[in-house]
Amino acid sequence: MGVTGCGKTTVGELLARDCGWDFHDADDFHPAENVAKMKSGTPLTDEDRWPWLDRLNALIADSERQRGNLVLACSALKQSYRDRLAQGCATARFVLLDGKIETIRARLAGRQGHYMNPKLLESQFAILERPRDALRLDAAGNPAELVRSIRKALAA
Repeated sequence: MGVTGCGKTTVGELLARDCGWDFHDADDFHPAENVAKMKSGTPLTDEDRWPWLDRLNALIADSERQRGNLVLACSALKQSYRDRLAQGCATARFVLLDGKIETIRARLAGRQGHYMNPKLLESQFAILERPRDALRLDAAGNPAELVRSIRKALAA
């Protein structure tokens, strides 16, 4: 979890591959209306997010029912969003890829092919509620090292 450009997809894909788990990017589950808003630079409201979070919760719950594991790259910026994602799911764990806004802004400047408007970075930092019960890692870290840290924490 974390703001746009923190490395959720990069680290998530590596973690899933290393563990032999499925990987999903929450961005792929947004309805067209949400994507259009973000492309235009309009922040999503909670009302925009609830149906999307419910779809993601169903994905997590389905994986749990099938006794599988998955890695989901999702912003999950507020505690209420994380609560909605994990509702009814006993094994959901969160990892925050946290970083300085300047570092993330520099990454976004070089990113291509993503619909998220970099102008929304400030609004994401503004609503970010850093979780107390999540593994918190520096987003500026080497992705392979971040994966090792995550695996170590999950094993514990």
